[in-house]
Amino acid sequence: MDTLPGTICCRADFSAKEKDDDLNQKWHCETPDGPGEAIRWRLFMAERVGFMKCRILHESRGRLRVHLMMNRMTMDQADILEYYLKDCAGIVSATVYDRTADAVICYDSDRADIIRILSEFSFATCEVTVPEHTGRALNREFSEKLIFTVIRRYLKRLLIPAPIRHIIALIRSVKYIFKAIKSLREGRLDVAVLDAVAIVVSLIRGDFSTASSVMFMLRIGEILEEWTHKKSVDDLARTMSLNVEKVWVQSEDGQEVLTSLNQVRAGDRIVVRTATMVPLDGVVVSGNATVNQASITGESLPVAKEEGSYVYAGTVVEEGEVVVQVDKVSGEGKYDRIVRMIEESEKLNSISEQKATSLADRLVPFSLGATALTWLITRNVTKALSILMVDFSCALKLTIPIAVLSAMRESSHHGISVKGGKYMEAVAKADTIVFDKTGTLTHASPKVADVVAFNSKRKKEMLKLAACLEEHYPHSIANAIVAEAKAQNLKHEEHHTSIEYIVAHGISSIDNGRKVVLGSSHFVFEDEGCVVPENQKDRLAAIPEQYSHIYMAIDGVLAAVICIEDPLRQEAREVVEKLHEFGISKVIMMTGDSERTARAVAAEVGVDEYDSEVLPEDKAGFIKREHEAGRTVIMVGDGINDSPALSEADVGIAISDGAAIAREIADITISADDLYALLTLRLLSERLTKRIQGNYRTIVGFNLMLIILGVVGVLPPTTTALLHNVSTIAIALRSMTNLIDE
Repeated sequence: MDTLPGTICCRADFSAKEKDDDLNQKWHCETPDGPGEAIRWRLFMAERVGFMKCRILHESRGRLRVHLMMNRMTMDQADILEYYLKDCAGIVSATVYDRTADAVICYDSDRADIIRILSEFSFATCEVTVPEHTGRALNREFSEKLIFTVIRRYLKRLLIPAPIRHIIALIRSVKYIFKAIKSLREGRLDVAVLDAVAIVVSLIRGDFSTASSVMFMLRIGEILEEWTHKKSVDDLARTMSLNVEKVWVQSEDGQEVLTSLNQVRAGDRIVVRTATMVPLDGVVVSGNATVNQASITGESLPVAKEEGSYVYAGTVVEEGEVVVQVDKVSGEGKYDRIVRMIEESEKLNSISEQKATSLADRLVPFSLGATALTWLITRNVTKALSILMVDFSCALKLTIPIAVLSAMRESSHHGISVKGGKYMEAVAKADTIVFDKTGTLTHASPKVADVVAFNSKRKKEMLKLAACLEEHYPHSIANAIVAEAKAQNLKHEEHHTSIEYIVAHGISSIDNGRKVVLGSSHFVFEDEGCVVPENQKDRLAAIPEQYSHIYMAIDGVLAAVICIEDPLRQEAREVVEKLHEFGISKVIMMTGDSERTARAVAAEVGVDEYDSEVLPEDKAGFIKREHEAGRTVIMVGDGINDSPALSEADVGIAISDGAAIAREIADITISADDLYALLTLRLLSERLTKRIQGNYRTIVGFNLMLIILGVVGVLPPTTTALLHNVSTIAIALRSMTNLIDE
């Protein structure tokens, strides 16, 4: 049997009966030409038992272009193959072209590994996760729209007589004229007026060719601008929609089971408590809560929800507890909600974007005036039209927002989600940064060092009870308690009837008829009036002070102290030093911990100031005073008690594994594993500011040059329009490139 040069095979569905003994024997054979040829031979033999062929079209060092020998590849199949390849170890990048059924693979591993990866692929059995929206359909839609517009233009010129083309031009001009009239009626002199004047003047002169060319260029520009903008939004939304969360699902017997969001189905009941996010749309079937749904409806005040009320995914329960019957499962509407959030975030324009819009609008009257003046001086309509064909408005209004959206997209690749352009500008300008300590400067996963039990209680029972309460409120210390119980294989059932979370203090619950409180010393002993067993006060005093202490009391008597070891993040000191180098003049740490703990951490990290034993309102008050002193403040936190400060700061940055309400209120969320993301964010923000300023200079300079060349007669109106549109798209595409080299 002859081999096929350059041919490999991908797995297709086949039954065992198709593999006869002869083929099985050859499948396992080795050829004398070395391992590479042996693999190639075995892959070719696989084709004989139902495999689909791939042919290597081109090959260079670290790069393969292969063609799948199939009749037709759908866009869904192309996405499956592309994401499969991207998930494979050793493959740096992969692009699949559905029209040609080709795949371009860049790799840094052995070539034989790539051949094996291709040979093991099957559309039928591949379990790779493909996003709800990949961008392929969007690109197909706009590329076809662009191609159709160009083909229609040239076919019309070849096949349709001039008189009919003139009538078509008149009909098409109506859209632009009405758009200009609408702008004038609303008291605006914008780019629509410039376009309409250019078209109408050309038509009045009988220059239908110029009018038609102008409208063609405007249409091309509209398609490219819309494509560029939608692609930026789509890229960002797709990145942000890949988050995977877990939810509490209530079983038929009332038990709660922590379940992956992907496994929740319509009709399931999920439990949502204070300071956690509503993960899916649904109807409240029991309970009462106040819900912050500003992210969906824009309402500034929380809304009361009770049985029969509808709740939306992405909103946050500020207080209370509800059981929600799921209406829409994961994925349905999630992408669209994120797109809406991004589009709304574009309203949170930075000052630079607002200046661009304002400048673009202010330049329109000057363009009209320059056109009129040129005509009065030269009496040359063509030269005057050259000015109308070049407007600053669309370039400024397109490229600046595109630069911001692109920076937000790039931030997401570094584990940073930004809710609006103005926040990146504020990060670039900031001179003060305030850190919460626990879970921010200290490690995101503190550990339980010890459990000291009192009043004849057993350590493991106390840890199990604490984990049962804490797992409903994700915070770094709560996560540590839950993780320690899991590490000790302490499985617990949900016996408590309800849980009340008191911000910055602790948890109160009823468990098997006993009142259980868990939290700080102030909360347990002062607010709740709990006592220490008389004969065990010395034991309490002997607990090591280097740990953070979580106190638990049952029926008013201390039952256990959970000692939390809160190791400092290894990168914390270096990040603080770098922040100073990046222009942050004041780094502050604020914590609810004791003075002793705060002083030790502050010295080790190297912050400029620290404050201990503070309440949530104290952090917010400090930031307000900094504002009054004229400083731009960043707040970094991860807990429910950080929410007021996150809201008060110019930029609130939340750590993503902290409380949902903190992430909801924060302007920026960091999901990276370390604090270096703060340095990346500062660098991105500063470079974005420089890019916007560079875009200003390029747009104004290039368009002024086009106007001058048009006025002196070097360029006709259609050429200036073409160059203007091309330059706008070129700057927009440049604005979509990464600010930080990979």
